[in-house]
Formats: sequence, structure tokens, C-alpha cells
Amino acid sequence: MARVVPPWPTFHAISPLAIGSGAPVFQRRGERLFSHGESETSGSPSTRSGVSPAETACHAKNGPMSRFRMYPAGAQEQQMLLHCAHARYVWNLAVEQHSHWRRGGKPAPGFAEQCRQLTEARAESEWLREGNADVQQQALKDFARAKAARFTSGFGEPTWRKKFVDEGFRVIGTDRVPEFDDDGSPRLNQKTGKQAMSRSVVVRKLNRRWAQVKVPGCGWVRFRLTRPGLPKAKTFRITYRNGQWHVAFAVIPGPIPAPGTGDTIGIDRGVTITAALSDGRKLNCPQLTVKERAQIRKHQRRAARAVKGTARKSAEYAKVARLKGREADRRKDWCEKTSTMLARTCDVIRFEKLNIRNMTRSAKGSTEQPGRNVRAKSGLNRAVLAQGWGLLRRRTGHKAPGRVQDVPARYTSLRCSRCGWIEKKSRKSQADFVCVSCGFICNADENAAVNVAAGQGASPGYSARAGGTTPPTQRSNVREPQPTMVEIPLFSEGEDVNTRR
Repeated sequence: MARVVPPWPTFHAISPLAIGSGAPVFQRRGERLFSHGESETSGSPSTRSGVSPAETACHAKNGPMSRFRMYPAGAQEQQMLLHCAHARYVWNLAVEQHSHWRRGGKPAPGFAEQCRQLTEARAESEWLREGNADVQQQALKDFARAKAARFTSGFGEPTWRKKFVDEGFRVIGTDRVPEFDDDGSPRLNQKTGKQAMSRSVVVRKLNRRWAQVKVPGCGWVRFRLTRPGLPKAKTFRITYRNGQWHVAFAVIPGPIPAPGTGDTIGIDRGVTITAALSDGRKLNCPQLTVKERAQIRKHQRRAARAVKGTARKSAEYAKVARLKGREADRRKDWCEKTSTMLARTCDVIRFEKLNIRNMTRSAKGSTEQPGRNVRAKSGLNRAVLAQGWGLLRRRTGHKAPGRVQDVPARYTSLRCSRCGWIEKKSRKSQADFVCVSCGFICNADENAAVNVAAGQGASPGYSARAGGTTPPTQRSNVREPQPTMVEIPLFSEGEDVNTRR
């Protein structure tokens, strides 16, 4: 009887072949797969970030983890880069396995079966044996969680991790600590009846500003202590991006309590003013300076003129990425501080509901129907994404759960916050609002924020006309004249038309 070949490869069936750099290349049935997560030039799935989708789904629900900047030594950094390569290698193997699954066939291997295959692969591959088994198994655990959360995380199926982009690995704590219930009583193991023990990360404080954590194969690695107290967690994740190492402990911070003042604030988001509050405050997200933007253009020009594949081209692009990473760090810091301020000072926080994904969609169109003003739309998209609208809304929801509301954005910029009149001509410019009905003068963004705070979006009961609207009792002055329907009476056969008046 012929042997049935499973629709997916096993870890040990994909033999690592030695190449120049010593890194293995996946091969199966003459088909070249990916090496260390590097995707092919065409047909490769898109990548997301170094954080697993399962962790991202957890953070989107409960908030992010405590994150600190790491400063490893030279030898420690090389070992941590090797851990990143092993975690990416194992993750991509799991992705490749499940890509062979077809509906109606046998189930794809789960976490336990993949761990068994990983043991066999480590016995055959010297390169894999150099790494830590716990780090590689945690990569499989991340994949299993991402696979289970593919319908709820918003990211879909797990995709390939790419070198220099998705650099990171997760470490489980090695210390054992007893567990206790909320009332302080010891938690017992249901099977043995003994004291339940849980894992804990080994962290040691050096002084007020520095601490260190134990990383497998690296020993104690220092990190900057920017929060009061040492983090207590079961696992932590190390990431590497733009030349910087960070450690994130799996500690979910609790929500910020409401102040109890009964204040409701509305927030209008824009490009000129990032967040206009209904109380008159105007907050702007920090951007790159003029000098930094000039440096980005300089390095981009140098990279464009450099020979493809040279070290100079990579170095210039790395400088650009470092500057853009600085901008992203400023944006995240601003969103964290602003969201904390809103959660601490307001009971109810209302945002205008915006579909940012559709707003920043490309206008290039297709070959048959090319778009118009593509470059202008691209510049607008970059300006919108640089404001951090979505991050501000998401982090405020994490810190003030149940107190954040979304108001439909329709007509919030055209409605007068004093009399309620909706008219297109009231919006004189980007910053000026003058009501044509009552003469109320106000900043346009502040007027929209007041409408958002009042929960006034689209007017119920009637739909708006194009260009501008007026109450249903009066004809709109921006609507074109419409033809009047003339009623023609119907007569039955043989009836005299002169008899009907």
C-alpha cells in the first residue's frame, strides 16, 4: 500500500541546507521556501509587526504592556539577534505548515505536535541547537495563539515574519512563586491539592534609574527603569527596531478611575489642529523639525544615488528609518500623555467617529481607470497618519473603559453649536465659522468639538442635500431649482371634458 504524504511538511522533513552565511534555507520537493523569514520578491504574504497577533489582540482589549529601553552589551546583542533569528525561523515554519492545509483534509499540526517536531529538528540542525529551546517553543506558542485569534484580532491569518522588520522573541519566566486568590488565601492545585506555583520573570533593581532582567543565553541585561517599582510578570518580550532594543513585560495596567465631576468633553480631530477640545484647548501632535525633514530628504537622495546592494545604500536608508522612528516615538509619547490627561479629568469623552482606513486609502486607481491628484492625496494621507488619530482614540479607550463614546461625524463641522443651524456657507475657511442664521462667530474646530460633546451628529428625521442643508420647513439655498410636476387628470371613455371643472 502506498504511503500517504501529509498535506503539510514536518519540521524535520524540511532539511536545512548550508549556504554561505551558515543560515539554513527551507526546501521541500524542489521548492525554495523562505530563509529566516525573508519573503520572495513576488507573491509573498504581507507582514505586520514584531509583536504577535495574539499579543496585539490582547493589548487591543486590555492595553499595552510596560515597555522599557534595553542596553545590552556587544556579546549579549549578538546572542539576542540569534534568538530573533531562531524565533522568526520557527514561526515561518509553522506558517508554511498551515499553508498546506486544505478544507476537508486532516487537521494541521497543533502546538504539541509542532513542539515534538521542533525537538526532532533541533537534533538534526546544529544551528537550531545553538539557540534556546524555550525561546523557540514560545514562538510556536505565539503562532498557536495568533491562529486561534485570527477571527477576533483583526489581523486575519498569521503571515511571514521578515528579517530586519519583525525582530523579536518572547521569554517565559524561570522563577517559581506561589499563587494566591483575591482574598489572600493560597491557591491550591485541583489535581494534587498542593500550593499552586506560577512562573515569574527574574528582575533585579540596580538603582533608581536602572534595572536588569535575566535573558536566556545572555545573562543579566540592563534596561532603563522609567516607571516606579519593578514589573512583576510571567513573560516578557524583547524587540529590536531602528537600532534600539526594548523589553515589554506582560503587565496589563489597570484603568484610570473617573474623577466624578460629571464633565463631558468633545474632541474634534484634524490635520492643522490634531485635537480641538470643546473647552477651547487645542492640542497638536509633535512632528519632525524643519532640520530633521531636511536630513531625511538628504539621506533619501543619497540612497537613491547609491549603487544597489551596497553598504552605503543600506546605511542611508537606516538613517532615514532612525529619524522616522524618532517621529513615531514622539507621536506615541504624546498620545499616551494626552489620553492619560483625558481619562483623569473627564467622566465622559466623546470622539467624532472617523473611518481612518477609508480616509487614507490610495487614489491611484487602476490601469483601466487611473486616479486623479494621486500625489496630493498621498501627501494628505501622510499628514493624517502622522497625527495619531487612531492611537489617541484607542489608548483613551484602554485607560477609560466604558467612558469613551463615538459620535457620528456627519455635519459636526457645518452645524452651529449655538442655534443648531446646518449650512455649508457657515464654514468660511478651515479655521473660521460664522453662522449665517444667528451670526455666531467661533473657531471651526472648536465649534465642531462642542457639537461632538453634545452628541450632535447627523440630524434625525430627514436626510441632507448635497452641498449644504437647512431645516425641512425651508428650502435650501444651495439646491438647484427642481421641475414642478403638473397633474394631468384622467377621463373615462366617452366622458365630456367640458363637464369637469
